[in-house]
Amino acid sequence: MVVFSGSAHPELAEEICAELGVPLSPTRVTRFANDCLEVQLQANCRERDVFVVQPLVPPVQENLVELLLMLDAARGASASRTTVVMPHFAYARSDKKDAPRISIGARLVADLLVTAGAGRVLAMTLHSPQVHGFFSVPVDHLHALHELAVHFRRYDLSNAVVLSPDLGNAKAASAFARLLGVPVAAGAKQRFGDDRVVISSVIGDVRGKDVIVLDDEIAKGSTVIELMDHLAEFDVASLRIACTHGLFSDKAVERIGERDEVLEIVCTNTVPVPEEKRSGKLKVLSVAGPLAEAMRRIHNGESVSALFEH
Repeated sequence: MVVFSGSAHPELAEEICAELGVPLSPTRVTRFANDCLEVQLQANCRERDVFVVQPLVPPVQENLVELLLMLDAARGASASRTTVVMPHFAYARSDKKDAPRISIGARLVADLLVTAGAGRVLAMTLHSPQVHGFFSVPVDHLHALHELAVHFRRYDLSNAVVLSPDLGNAKAASAFARLLGVPVAAGAKQRFGDDRVVISSVIGDVRGKDVIVLDDEIAKGSTVIELMDHLAEFDVASLRIACTHGLFSDKAVERIGERDEVLEIVCTNTVPVPEEKRSGKLKVLSVAGPLAEAMRRIHNGESVSALFEH
């Protein structure tokens, strides 16, 4: 097993390697005068099981091209198999044609990764289940519900309810609620743009409850803020916000955290969270453990789905 990291999130790659007990092999990324990138994998790949850790996070296009070049370099170096470890797949939100003459970006990027040399993909909490099928190579799709559940079990959940901001995330919210042993509710959301959403109603009993809002990712925080505005009429006892991918652009942490009813914002380290945001109400959980265990199982030819049985 040989593990490389791109520039997107080397800290997570180092944590994964520490869990695996293998070194993180060096990568050299240079930029030519014409702004083109060149990537060199600085460890032997011949007949090795190569893993490339690279979430697609801002700057997404730079990190995507770097990943494609790393895959091509591994293939050219005679790697026996190359697995993309992609904790966050930013283009997964482009999973349908909901307007005329637009590209389904998730499918296109999936094709690019396979063409560049990806033989397998390890992802975490894709935006929608159908994205899994856009890849023509095997995909192991992990989630962070267990890690989030371990965190929230520390609290008194006797009056708690898990709330999905929309019906699309209701299945994951239901699974999370079962892990916590609490009921589930969901918002009825309509999106009118990248940062404009309207939640018309909440399905389920949230009045006077300790609400745990679960979403797959938080970018600008528009959905969460709209949901909090709608919950004001239900006189909820407290609010905790949980997500897998904490992108937190446009001062989302500050805008969510300034609400008095919000006790905590919890995310994982699938994407890098700057140190200046790791304060106040924000708590960042590590997913290096489950990613490392999945990589070990892939390398040894063992079941990855068995991870979800424990």
